Amino acid sequence: MVKVTFTLDEETVGRLRQASARLTRPQSRVVRDAIREYADRIGRLSESERLRLLSALDAIAGRKPTRARSEVDRELSEIRSARRNGGRRHRL
Repeated sequence: MVKVTFTLDEETVGRLRQASARLTRPQSRVVRDAIREYADRIGRLSESERLRLLSALDAIAGRKPTRARSEVDRELSEIRSARRNGGRRHRL
Protein backbone atom coordinates (compact mmCIF):
# COMPACT_ATOMS: atom_id res chain seq x y z
CA MET A 1 0.00 0.00 0.00
CA VAL A 2 1.03 3.59 -0.62
CA LYS A 3 0.10 6.29 1.86
CA VAL A 4 -1.21 9.52 0.29
CA THR A 5 -2.60 12.76 1.64
CA PHE A 6 -5.65 14.56 0.22
CA THR A 7 -7.49 17.66 1.27
CA LEU A 8 -11.26 17.16 1.31
CA ASP A 9 -14.11 19.48 2.20
CA GLU A 10 -16.17 18.82 5.32
CA GLU A 11 -19.18 17.50 3.40
CA THR A 12 -17.06 14.91 1.57
CA VAL A 13 -15.38 13.82 4.79
CA GLY A 14 -18.81 13.46 6.41
CA ARG A 15 -20.03 11.32 3.55
CA LEU A 16 -16.89 9.20 3.71
CA ARG A 17 -17.31 8.62 7.43
CA GLN A 18 -21.00 7.82 7.00
CA ALA A 19 -20.30 5.32 4.22
CA SER A 20 -17.53 3.75 6.25
CA ALA A 21 -19.83 3.31 9.24
CA ARG A 22 -22.71 1.94 7.16
CA LEU A 23 -20.48 -0.55 5.38
CA THR A 24 -18.43 -1.32 8.50
CA ARG A 25 -15.29 -0.93 6.41
CA PRO A 26 -12.26 1.30 6.91
CA GLN A 27 -12.42 4.70 5.25
CA SER A 28 -9.41 3.83 3.09
CA ARG A 29 -11.30 0.80 1.74
CA VAL A 30 -14.34 2.96 0.96
CA VAL A 31 -12.10 5.41 -0.93
CA ARG A 32 -10.38 2.60 -2.88
CA ASP A 33 -13.72 1.04 -3.82
CA ALA A 34 -15.18 4.41 -4.82
CA ILE A 35 -12.19 5.25 -7.01
CA ARG A 36 -12.28 1.81 -8.64
CA GLU A 37 -16.01 2.15 -9.40
CA TYR A 38 -15.59 5.71 -10.69
CA ALA A 39 -12.68 4.70 -12.93
CA ASP A 40 -14.74 1.81 -14.34
CA ARG A 41 -17.50 4.25 -15.34
CA ILE A 42 -15.16 6.61 -17.19
CA GLY A 43 -15.60 6.11 -20.88
CA ARG A 44 -19.10 4.68 -20.63
CA LEU A 45 -21.89 6.61 -22.26
CA SER A 46 -24.64 8.17 -20.21
CA GLU A 47 -28.17 7.14 -21.12
CA SER A 48 -28.83 10.47 -22.87
CA GLU A 49 -25.57 10.16 -24.88
CA ARG A 50 -26.43 6.59 -25.82
CA LEU A 51 -29.90 7.58 -27.03
CA ARG A 52 -28.51 10.55 -28.98
CA LEU A 53 -25.97 8.35 -30.76
CA LEU A 54 -28.55 5.66 -31.50
CA SER A 55 -30.81 8.33 -32.98
CA ALA A 56 -27.96 9.56 -35.19
CA LEU A 57 -27.24 5.99 -36.28
CA ASP A 58 -30.92 5.46 -37.13
CA ALA A 59 -30.89 8.65 -39.21
CA ILE A 60 -27.79 7.52 -41.11
CA ALA A 61 -29.14 4.01 -41.66
CA GLY A 62 -32.37 5.45 -43.02
CA ARG A 63 -30.67 7.47 -45.75
CA LYS A 64 -30.92 6.44 -49.37
CA PRO A 65 -27.62 4.92 -50.62
CA THR A 66 -25.53 7.24 -52.81
CA ARG A 67 -23.67 4.43 -54.60
CA ALA A 68 -24.64 1.12 -56.11
CA ARG A 69 -24.13 -1.92 -53.89
CA SER A 70 -21.87 -3.55 -56.49
CA GLU A 71 -19.59 -0.49 -56.43
CA VAL A 72 -19.35 -0.61 -52.63
CA ASP A 73 -18.71 -4.36 -52.64
CA ARG A 74 -15.95 -3.92 -55.24
CA GLU A 75 -14.25 -1.19 -53.20
CA LEU A 76 -14.44 -3.27 -50.00
CA SER A 77 -12.94 -6.22 -51.85
CA GLU A 78 -10.08 -4.01 -53.10
CA ILE A 79 -9.44 -2.68 -49.58
CA ARG A 80 -9.37 -6.18 -48.08
CA SER A 81 -7.03 -7.37 -50.80
CA ALA A 82 -4.75 -4.36 -50.32
CA ARG A 83 -4.58 -4.95 -46.57
CA ARG A 84 -3.54 -8.55 -47.11
CA ASN A 85 -0.86 -7.42 -49.57
CA GLY A 86 0.68 -4.51 -47.66
CA GLY A 87 -1.47 -1.55 -48.72
CA ARG A 88 -2.96 0.14 -51.75
CA ARG A 89 -0.76 0.85 -54.75
CA HIS A 90 -2.86 3.82 -55.92
CA ARG A 91 -5.36 6.29 -54.50
CA LEU A 92 -9.07 5.73 -55.08
